[in-house]
Amino acid sequence: MSEKENKTQTYKISEVADTTGLSADTLRYYEKIGLLKKIGRAPSGVRLYNRQDLSRLRFIQRAKTMNFSLLEIEKLLQMRENPGHAKNSVRQLSRDKLTEVETHIKTLTTLQKELTLLINLCTGSKQGCPIIDNMDEK
Repeated sequence: MSEKENKTQTYKISEVADTTGLSADTLRYYEKIGLLKKIGRAPSGVRLYNRQDLSRLRFIQRAKTMNFSLLEIEKLLQMRENPGHAKNSVRQLSRDKLTEVETHIKTLTTLQKELTLLINLCTGSKQGCPIIDNMDEK
C-alpha cells in the first residue's frame, strides 16, 4: 500500500467499532455531540472514518480512562488543536482532575475501612447482621 493510499484509507463504522471496542451507537453519539467532527460519507450514506478520526477516538478513549467527562474531553480536544497556546489550560484542567481523583480515593479508602469493619463485625456477631443494622448510620 502506498503512503498516499494509507493516508486516505477509510473505515466503515463496523470496522471502527471492532478496532476501538466502541459500539456503533457510541460512535454516532460522539459525532452527534461534536466530539467527532462530521464524518465523511460514501455516496450510499455509509459513514467513512479516516485515520484522523481514529486518532481522535483513541484520544477520547484515553481521556475517558483518565476519568475526564465528555465535557472535559470536548475542552481537551479543542486544546489539542493548538497545544502550544493551551498548555496552561490543559495543566489546570489536569490539576482539577487530579484533585477530584484524590478526593475520590479518600472517599473510597474510607468506604473500604467501613466495609472491612462491618464484615469483621458480621463475622463475629451471633445475633443480627451489623451490616444491615448499621446501614442507616452516618
